[in-house]
Amino acid sequence: MAFESRNLGAEARRHPHAELFCARARGIFYRRFLPAAILLAFVKVSAGQSVPDPPLLELPPPVSQDGPTNETPPTPTGPTIVVHGVVKNAVTGEPLPRALVQLNSEAGPGALTDGDGRFELTVTGVGLHMFQLTKPGFHDLPSNLNRAGTSTESNISLPHNVFVSQDMPGISFTLSPTSAIYGHIDLSTGDTAQGIGVQLLRRIIQGGRSDWRMAANTRTNSDGAFRFAGLDDGDYAIETEPAKDSDVAGNLVTKEGEGMVASSGYAVTYYPDAREFSGAARIHLRGGDSVQANFTLKLEPFHLISAKVIVPAAFENNLTGNMVTSELLDADGRHSPYGGVFGATPKTFQAMVPDGAYRIHVSALKASDPLRSGTLKIEAAASGQVDVSVAGHAVTGIRIPVGAETTNPLQAMITRTNAQPQHAINAGQASVFVSISQAGPGLTDGMASQYAQGPIPGMLETTTLLPGKYWVHTSIGEPGLCESSFTAGGANLALEPLTIGPGGTSAPLALTLRDDCATLKLSLPPNLAPTTGVEEPAYSAYVVPDFASTVYVSPVNLRASDGGSIALDNLTPGNYHVYVFTAPVELEYHNPESLAALGGNAVTLEPSSTSTLIVEVPAP
Repeated sequence: MAFESRNLGAEARRHPHAELFCARARGIFYRRFLPAAILLAFVKVSAGQSVPDPPLLELPPPVSQDGPTNETPPTPTGPTIVVHGVVKNAVTGEPLPRALVQLNSEAGPGALTDGDGRFELTVTGVGLHMFQLTKPGFHDLPSNLNRAGTSTESNISLPHNVFVSQDMPGISFTLSPTSAIYGHIDLSTGDTAQGIGVQLLRRIIQGGRSDWRMAANTRTNSDGAFRFAGLDDGDYAIETEPAKDSDVAGNLVTKEGEGMVASSGYAVTYYPDAREFSGAARIHLRGGDSVQANFTLKLEPFHLISAKVIVPAAFENNLTGNMVTSELLDADGRHSPYGGVFGATPKTFQAMVPDGAYRIHVSALKASDPLRSGTLKIEAAASGQVDVSVAGHAVTGIRIPVGAETTNPLQAMITRTNAQPQHAINAGQASVFVSISQAGPGLTDGMASQYAQGPIPGMLETTTLLPGKYWVHTSIGEPGLCESSFTAGGANLALEPLTIGPGGTSAPLALTLRDDCATLKLSLPPNLAPTTGVEEPAYSAYVVPDFASTVYVSPVNLRASDGGSIALDNLTPGNYHVYVFTAPVELEYHNPESLAALGGNAVTLEPSSTSTLIVEVPAP
């Protein structure tokens, strides 16, 4: 039996109007992502698996540094030194043969470890040298002593700075074994489940909050088996993609009287046997685990949903098929993998789905005639949605009225308390960047998308969002300014998500900035100078406010050879804790319980002041 399986990524949902119209006129969706400051570590997968591009998440506030950045140390010149050492399994302590040790860069000289995990490399010059390690089935993960989060650098070989000198002792490195999830899919019909799509979901921390997103996907082989390999420590879940027993529903948009199409297939299923993500088993992988996750999928009927879109009369003369976009969502407003099609004639959306609750969202666009004006000018936008419940039969005759979309101007203002401001605001330049991400609980699309940006003070135009709940994230690009508050109708958006209603409406938005910001200079203890033959530690520090804030918290790196200090400007005055780790982690900094277990260095920042803190570092 042949199955049609659709792997539909989350549709684009948030756009500035002009770009939205142009994209939809070409019949496509796209997202606009903010520049990245943190690249989340996605799993490596075995050959044949398809891995999505890692999402780009966070735009950090500007950071000034008192010392040089963490760049590759310059290669010293001088005498030739033979460096020897051993590479071991970080979990078992056993030596690792055939691990590649390279000097200074991936293009530098290297050596493979022998059967006892030992290596030798010839190094030129006394001083700091960078070593990198690679071995299939292992990742170069730094130790995470407090288990506060997952390392964010698991897909690349990490640099190890070692101070090399004459007659130095041997070096000891470790590599962490990766884990795997494998399984088999059985079908209730007894047929072989070949070509069924399987998706790997992973728990991550986005913007300081716990979230789940797709990490990789694959398909079952001719025996109905699947496998995800090269996985780092973490929490995972598995889901199957929908599979239909024929393509009878592949080209719908029929007359409703002819739309009672008979079809069956296999619904989305979360391991071991759940229809909703809330019922999915959490698979905990640690230290090279290999976990089996088998499915049994039951064939069930898929029913027709057919809905006619009622477009305002003002749109009719300018409306084309490519200027109406539609999306099938689940009951919580998240993308549904069952898809659907829209036909310009007779303006009908149709989909084949199993029993369940769904939402159909439609957007219509009105534009000028490009043949007359030479350009496609956006004149208006409208949208509408309807909730549908499918229980054992087709649902037809639905009507979706489309009404005008609404944007929500964001009022950005500055509270002046500093008697001597450092400089004038750069008039006309974008100074505030606001992004949004879906609010859980449960599985989200995992994307942070631009919501508003512009100069301050003033009114910032926001993009239109689908109805739902969203977390707001703020980055301030103007030196000397920091966040005071961000509210929607008086509700603190640092504590609760922004609620978007039908047509994109929300409570009035207000972002207040202040000009009496503080500076914090972080320094390592003075006794951390590089030691001969020992890897130089590098630390990641997170400066987290004890008060609610929508501003991103991004790690800063501290290394003794780089000067051992860094200054962070534009911090809102108040109480903070500084958390230091031996590697970047996904820190759940919006979770007080998670932070309470970490201790941290407490510091109070006064308005318009500069404070200095010598951080406490984890024991080696």
